[in-house]
Amino acid sequence: MFNKILIANRGEIACRVIKTARKMGIPTVAIYSDADKQALHVKMADEAVHIGPPPANQSYIVIDKVMDAIRQTGAQAVHPGYGFLSENSKFAEALAAEGVAFVGPPVGAIESMGDKITSKKIAQEAKVSTVPGYMGLIEDAEDAVKISNEVGYPVMIKASAGGGGKGMRIAWNDQEAREGFESSKNEAANSFGDDRIFIEKFVTQPRHIEIQVLCDTHGNGIYLGERECSIQRRNQKVVEEAPSPFLDEATRKAMGEQAVALAKAVGYASAGTVEFIVDGDKNFYFLEMNTRLQVEHPVTELITGVDLVEQMIRVAAGEPLSITQDDVTLTGWAIENRLYAEDPYRGFLPSIGRLTTYRPPAEVAAGPLLVNDKWQGDAPSGEAAVRNDTGVYEGGEISMYYDPMIAKLCTWAPTREAAIEAMRVALDSFEVEGIGHNLPFLSAVMDHPIFIAGDMTTAFIEEQYPDGFEGVELGEGDLRRVAAAASAMHRVAEIRRTRVSGRMDNHERRVGTDWVVSVQGTDYNVHIDADHDGSTVTFSDGPKMRVASDWTPGDQLAKLDVDGSPLVLKVGKISGGFRMRTRGADLKVHVRSQRQAELAKLMPEKLPPDTSKLLLCPMPGLIVKINVEVGDEIQDGQALCSVEAMKMENILRAEKKGVVAKINAGPGDSLAVDEVIMEFE
Repeated sequence: MFNKILIANRGEIACRVIKTARKMGIPTVAIYSDADKQALHVKMADEAVHIGPPPANQSYIVIDKVMDAIRQTGAQAVHPGYGFLSENSKFAEALAAEGVAFVGPPVGAIESMGDKITSKKIAQEAKVSTVPGYMGLIEDAEDAVKISNEVGYPVMIKASAGGGGKGMRIAWNDQEAREGFESSKNEAANSFGDDRIFIEKFVTQPRHIEIQVLCDTHGNGIYLGERECSIQRRNQKVVEEAPSPFLDEATRKAMGEQAVALAKAVGYASAGTVEFIVDGDKNFYFLEMNTRLQVEHPVTELITGVDLVEQMIRVAAGEPLSITQDDVTLTGWAIENRLYAEDPYRGFLPSIGRLTTYRPPAEVAAGPLLVNDKWQGDAPSGEAAVRNDTGVYEGGEISMYYDPMIAKLCTWAPTREAAIEAMRVALDSFEVEGIGHNLPFLSAVMDHPIFIAGDMTTAFIEEQYPDGFEGVELGEGDLRRVAAAASAMHRVAEIRRTRVSGRMDNHERRVGTDWVVSVQGTDYNVHIDADHDGSTVTFSDGPKMRVASDWTPGDQLAKLDVDGSPLVLKVGKISGGFRMRTRGADLKVHVRSQRQAELAKLMPEKLPPDTSKLLLCPMPGLIVKINVEVGDEIQDGQALCSVEAMKMENILRAEKKGVVAKINAGPGDSLAVDEVIMEFE
């Protein structure tokens, strides 16, 4: 076994590899850029080597710099994680030349399957069903338009060396094909150092289901079930689960066997993923093979009990697989939600800054017994596991230079229904402040009837949130639960306030018992009867709810029991009440006396400032291109400029007709959120 492993990556995946290496007793080396000097993966590793400036193309994907770090530390093996150099055959060749093991597949497999164009040709030659498209290289934007018309809109424009949603665009017409080609090419060059692009037919209403394979250098290969990855935004996976709620055993077996056969055909050795599009009739079509560890690998680990990182390390050390296909069993259900530093209320635009609060839910190891990488027996009914793979910490910075992922929150339970419920509670318990994040959106997805039914396709987000995410409106039942909780919490806060002020009479409180709780435009008149075990909240129209909690004023997280069911609230103080967030809803909850409630209705509403004649930078980022000049007449939907942030290029478009009056920024300028890019007459 290796005496030292260098992780050629950063963030949560570097931390993930370090955990397994530590479990195996193998020392680790981290590499870091200027922006990551205080990063968690640097703190966790046994050694760390600085490799350059923040941009990835000046540090993490510069092969010579990584090789220098290997020589400095004497690492015997390198784990590339995902992204960056993980599917770069030149990097694998450089390692081989130095006698350093690559914790990944052979160079030949990377070249044949890591390149999307080549992998499709091989799949076609092997008579694997593939999506129609143009596998040749595309010269320029006009060539892209011509090919798109030949393939037939809609088309998917993809980076040959891409992954993780980078360098991918869907085009429905010539203009989008032209713009998509340029943006995909730029993103591919910046993220992978390879700007080759290809085009394929975009299959509408598909499900994205992938098979995890594991092969060794002794000719053994197995598949470890599938992952459902259909909930995506801009081709970036957001929610994954294993197994898929759609597949039957026969389809799973057919897909798995085909995936393993494809891997063996190219001499694959390591963990890899074969991705398929599956239609409503369970017909499946090969998309690509990712010759690396996938972001969503934890859900496979949770249902199989196999540590994929450990298996990768053992295969790289020349060991044969210790498990066969017959040993693989799928136990229970696992769900992964990707927590991103992006603001769902601003079209999911990236957000950067300091994590003033970062408190994930406690990790819980539950479920069947894990012995020698295999589950033994069934999980006790009702148990659930919580896992959080992360690369950040409270007080740390989210940088504009890298992927906006903060964490991967996973839950496991014996059934899909129980795993979803465990995820709901875990999301509500996750405290993040200081940056925009997508926790509210993830909570909304977990409660969406289409997701609950398991009937989603890759068009889920586009179809269910066509105008973007505008928050969650709670139903009547949930509103009453929140109102009951708020009134009980208000009573506790009033007791604390009176004790601090000294206004007490024989140690008995003289706070009111009748309140008006205003939430989401609804007023509830409630009466509170309190005892040592909690409070009984009676609504004026009859219903009663029992509330119990150990919440104390100042706590930012309240875990309550309302009528026997858990309710988790993120809590902040506002004048006359609380800001409460739960199940994707962001609520201002006011608890007032009857007279205060009457007066509140007379207060004028504060209107937001008019910014309709300004183009504001929606995120901290770098201006890549300005498409218009002062005096130009612009049309609704016209591209105005491009802003790059967190490895993604975003095109800002006009929301209505107008004339450009002033341009305040140009290419190369770094702007903060809400800085004015241009003004209109």
